[in-house]
Amino acid sequence: MLAENRLHPSDFIWPLFICEGQGGEEPITSLPGVSRWSVYRLADRAREAQALGIPCIALFPNTPPSLRTADAREALNPDNLICRAIKAIKDAVPDIGVLTDVALDPYTAHGHDGLVNRAGYVLNDETSKVLVEQALVQAAAGADIVAPSDMMDGRVGAIRAGLEREGHVNVAIMAYAAKYASAFYGPFRDAVGSRGLLKGDKRGYQMDPANGAEALREVALDLAEGADMVMVKPGLPYLDVLARVRDRFGVPTFAYQVSGEYAMIEAAAAAGAGDRDALILETLMAFKRAGAAGVLTYHALDAARLIAG
Repeated sequence: MLAENRLHPSDFIWPLFICEGQGGEEPITSLPGVSRWSVYRLADRAREAQALGIPCIALFPNTPPSLRTADAREALNPDNLICRAIKAIKDAVPDIGVLTDVALDPYTAHGHDGLVNRAGYVLNDETSKVLVEQALVQAAAGADIVAPSDMMDGRVGAIRAGLEREGHVNVAIMAYAAKYASAFYGPFRDAVGSRGLLKGDKRGYQMDPANGAEALREVALDLAEGADMVMVKPGLPYLDVLARVRDRFGVPTFAYQVSGEYAMIEAAAAAGAGDRDALILETLMAFKRAGAAGVLTYHALDAARLIAG
């Protein structure tokens, strides 16, 4: 009766990984209980989410190595894996929200989120131009929310201008505004097939884990450029940042409970270090308490079922 916060399935966005082929499901070893799904199986996943009251799913492609190039041109293919997935979901479950990742790392041969020069330096302005075209391709396929996750400067404003120019006025932007160069992303890179491709790291464009005030500046920039909502990523290690962003700006602020966080909960439960259901719900409640409007979590289905009783 006196609880200040409550969890509801509408708080969750369910990330899904997509693969080519007709095999249906590819379990991901470093993410126990999570799989890649072929396009024709995604409709069933969308129906599951909708039946449980989850309002939105997020899509991440595992692009075949043969289609990964230095210029990430597959990202601009209107018939690429992500675009076919969007259309399949919207044909089957028109009312569920679809959020898409705008970044080049699933498409580059080098594993970076942007274009690089011969020295391996990520080119901000050149990358932003490609990101605009990628967002437009996804919006044309039916995406409801495009979520630039690359951390390039100025890309939110450029994407907003592109969406307006092409008539996609109702497509929202969720900016990965405070995305840290984190050690918690490893299983995700397995899931999208980029593990082992990256030379160096992403500290040149993702945030230093030591910095909190910088996150506020990054969020302010993205909001000024036209972001409708913002995200803090990862989640639990950055609850302080999440709370500061929500208190400072008062805009819809999301957290991403990333792959490494999910894997730690699963490992702890498997080792008998804690009750799995209780660990899932307590960590998700931490995001709500810190001010999150919603959480991207691989535990979305589990949590929704637990809440339903």
